[in-house]
Amino acid sequence: MNGLKTAFLMTLMMVILLLVGEAFGGDQGLIMAFLFSLLMNAGMYWFSDKVVLMMYRAREVTEAGEPRIVHLVQRLAMQAHLPMPRVYIIDDENANAFATGRNPQHAAVAVTSGILRLLSDDELEGVLSHEFAHVKHRDILTGTIVATMVGTITFIARMAGWAMIFAGGRRDDRDSGGGIADLALLILAPIAAVLVQLAISRSREFAADAGGAAICGKPLSLASALRKLETSAERTPMTGAQPATSHLFIVNPLRSGGVMKLFATHPPIEERIARLEQLAMGGSEAHA
Repeated sequence: MNGLKTAFLMTLMMVILLLVGEAFGGDQGLIMAFLFSLLMNAGMYWFSDKVVLMMYRAREVTEAGEPRIVHLVQRLAMQAHLPMPRVYIIDDENANAFATGRNPQHAAVAVTSGILRLLSDDELEGVLSHEFAHVKHRDILTGTIVATMVGTITFIARMAGWAMIFAGGRRDDRDSGGGIADLALLILAPIAAVLVQLAISRSREFAADAGGAAICGKPLSLASALRKLETSAERTPMTGAQPATSHLFIVNPLRSGGVMKLFATHPPIEERIARLEQLAMGGSEAHA
């Protein structure tokens, strides 16, 4: 069911892209949007992990350079029965982490320098286990594809908006009422894309929390880490973080107060912690 739900939402995202292409380019725009979406999906399948890592200027590390993080990843990979992923560090004071890659055999785990300073080993183990759960559930490709499609739809909508301004509205062969429809689509398409992003990412965070707790056997350590990470994100948002990729991180790297909480890509931290505490009450803190 989870796979079917994701396939449906991904199809919906492509339909939004095609509608935008048709609205502002007619039949030619529809064809171009379709071809572009096929090319984009192929590119994202093979190169999405590299794009995201480059976006955040992540640098790959080895056991010789960063033994603490690499040893933790090695041990947790064995516990999760997964291949050893590549390990990256993002030089940023914001405490955060994410996983990316098209499948477990081509996965990468990235952590910020801020998280290495903030968390204890047990807490860091909980965070890394959460990311391994994403890898195990094959969430990372879906999340990266969604991030790219949201960014693309938003970009196309913006370009179409500028084209309408400088061209004086729609093409002459459309009635004037169509300009209102175009304007509505211009506004609603990015919102619809973000709502699809939210539908995919929120449920997967709960599943990754539960899966991470099962991998490390320490749900309370993950809960403690989430408290600290939330505080870090509010105090020090990540430099250069983009809304289109915010759902890839274990906590939102951007400030999300006020109305923006309605569009948060992550479930409330309090609810995530409450679920982890329930898991702890139902089992022991011993390693699974």
